[in-house]
Amino acid sequence: MKSRTQMYVITAFAAAIIAVLAQVSIPLPFGVPITGQTLAVGLVVTILGTKYGTLAVLVYILLGAVGMPVFSSMSGGLGILVGPTGGYIIGFAAQAFIQGLYMDKLGYNYVHAIISNLIGMVVTLAFGTAWLKVAMSISWEAAFMGGVAPFIVLGIVKAVAAAWLGILVRNRLMSARLLPKYA
Repeated sequence: MKSRTQMYVITAFAAAIIAVLAQVSIPLPFGVPITGQTLAVGLVVTILGTKYGTLAVLVYILLGAVGMPVFSSMSGGLGILVGPTGGYIIGFAAQAFIQGLYMDKLGYNYVHAIISNLIGMVVTLAFGTAWLKVAMSISWEAAFMGGVAPFIVLGIVKAVAAAWLGILVRNRLMSARLLPKYA
């Protein structure tokens, strides 16, 4: 029972990390900024795996949905989720689940962490771009140019950084017995 409580505390801390890194934000046209959220989600899932990584992302989204200022630029509320960036935020949950499943099946090492983070980046960009098209009533080309193109290079850098740091932290937490083997 102690490890379950411990994992819920770590999960809450992980949701807080996502909220803090979301405040690192560089505004771009179309209302979709470059943020630290994608780095944070990849990092959290690499460390915690599918179950607790996805739970941390869902807690983060729920906190933002009820109005806590956890989204980028200290914003929150349902309006953000139905606005131009909402698809990216919802995509974080899909990213967490898919990325975590990949690593659960193939292993927690640097190579699989990089691959899973890159897959997660694509998942988030797909959700975000589809919603950007709908929310802004723009063409697929415009949605791609505003919702994917500006994020590709930095997204790859963030995916590699999340993988490297995530595996490093995960291994240290497991060595210190702060993260159970099943996480």
